Amino acid sequence: MSKPTPKRLDRGNMPPGEAATAVIYVRVSTKEQAERDGDPEGYSIPAQREACKRKALSLGAAVLDEFVDRGESARTADRPELQRLLDFVLDNAVTYVIVHKIDRLARNRADDVTINIALKQAGVQLVSVTENIDETPSGVLLHGIMSSIAEFYSRNLANEVIKGSVQKAKGGGTPGRAPTGYLNVRRIVNGQEVRTVEVDPERGPLMAWAFEAYAAGGWTIRTLVDELTTRGLTSTPGPKRPVKPLGTSNLQRLLRHPYYMGIVRYRGVLYAGRHEPLVTPETSQKVQEVLLANNFAGEKQREHNHYLKGSVYCGACGSRLIVSHAKNRHGTVYRYFICLGRQQKRTDCRQQAIRIDQAEDAVGGVYASIRLNAEQTDQVRVFVLDEMTKLHGATETERALQERRLAKLRDERKKLLDAHYADAIPLELLKSEQARIAAEATRAEARLAALQGNFAAAEANLTKALALIQNCEGAYRDASDKIRRQFNQAFFKRILIDDTYMVTGELAEPFDTLLSEEIRLAATRRAHLELIDAVEDVFRPGHKDVPLDPELALAGATRIPATPASTRGEGLKVKTMVEVKGLEPSASTLRT
Repeated sequence: MSKPTPKRLDRGNMPPGEAATAVIYVRVSTKEQAERDGDPEGYSIPAQREACKRKALSLGAAVLDEFVDRGESARTADRPELQRLLDFVLDNAVTYVIVHKIDRLARNRADDVTINIALKQAGVQLVSVTENIDETPSGVLLHGIMSSIAEFYSRNLANEVIKGSVQKAKGGGTPGRAPTGYLNVRRIVNGQEVRTVEVDPERGPLMAWAFEAYAAGGWTIRTLVDELTTRGLTSTPGPKRPVKPLGTSNLQRLLRHPYYMGIVRYRGVLYAGRHEPLVTPETSQKVQEVLLANNFAGEKQREHNHYLKGSVYCGACGSRLIVSHAKNRHGTVYRYFICLGRQQKRTDCRQQAIRIDQAEDAVGGVYASIRLNAEQTDQVRVFVLDEMTKLHGATETERALQERRLAKLRDERKKLLDAHYADAIPLELLKSEQARIAAEATRAEARLAALQGNFAAAEANLTKALALIQNCEGAYRDASDKIRRQFNQAFFKRILIDDTYMVTGELAEPFDTLLSEEIRLAATRRAHLELIDAVEDVFRPGHKDVPLDPELALAGATRIPATPASTRGEGLKVKTMVEVKGLEPSASTLRT
């Protein structure tokens, strides 16, 4: 229902001798101006009020009311007290609306014209304390000039603010409010206020954990929000924002924010920040990949969770399998895996629903194929450690190459920003080039980090991986659902299941290498070559040690497969990995 038009009073027919009346309009742009030094009205509001009252006294007008907009910009007329004033002058006999300056009322010509038309229709005269405006031609001209000056000042001020913020971002500063996990801090240094950003001691570690956890997989945005809320993560409070738990959309936005890896984004441009990063570029890139994968796969299908979800795929078309619950007429619930491609009609897949309990057993069975005996384990360990030692000694050249690559990318980034500052390239080209440079830099930094990896830690991880390989089926079947999920994510890139419960597991690193036929044969060959050398050494003339039984030594030597001399001491060169011997069919996957 539209608002009824108020009755307009005719000021031209006011009774003779009736006193003039006035209302006062006062405005400040920011909350800081309105509440300076603890005073709820600061300095500007009382000063404007007193000046307007003196003007009303000089006009012989009684002040009926005053309207104060605290912390409201004049770039728009949609201000609560201004709108209340316009309604008031329509309903009451008002002679003057008094303002301290024209720019208190409006700072753009369109709003100024609209407001003045509304005042004239109400029969009210606008009066400025500091500007001589009236209904004369010169007064109207001055009004127009002052209104244009106010609009110019507003627009120029906005440009100056943007220019200053760009310069701040260019220097690594943070224009505006820092995201959750950081605090905007003000300090007095040598008598001057310095604004900076520090890591929030409460929220910072939780946000860092959120990135690490989501990058590792096994979390949806909703489950991650629930866990963070349990751990005590809340939003950063503000003057108008109370503390509250993060929402799913808010957390997803934060996980996409480059600020957490030390990058400031302002007006679509990326700058190297001075603040402390909470995550590495590699972790942030992994988070973006997981976000993209979950979004593509339809993470919203979360009503029915299961530890195999996210690891199992359709054996017919390769689409992700999702959980579905079905009831028969007796109310019995059956749990199935169904093909997402078939459900969403993105593929022509015809694979039938798979019983979850049978799928669990079939996936457990695939771990029976992941096995090396004790002798093979020792041979693989020795072989891989030897190859790792060779690679470790050959990394200096590549490390220097990656460092030169990073230096070149930094130089490209600097030249790109310089060109942007000189208005030599459009903003869209700048954004696309920055995205390309950031992606290349992330890959180079990841490679550099891999080259600088700890050899002792790699050896320890190799030992753990080989220990798992010796009896992973038993460990998997005895594990909890949470640990089984981690098993599946560690051992396999994905697990394909068809409606006959045939399982094909595509091994992930390092298990696809450790279980490859090439590694096993190379390790066995090296062990045999070492035995040949030992036998030859025993029968070498002048050997001082007690020799082995020649017959046993020769018998052992004759059982060793003949190996061309040219292959002795060779390392791993062919990169194509195949199945552990004895598993059928021979391919780069494991099947049960």
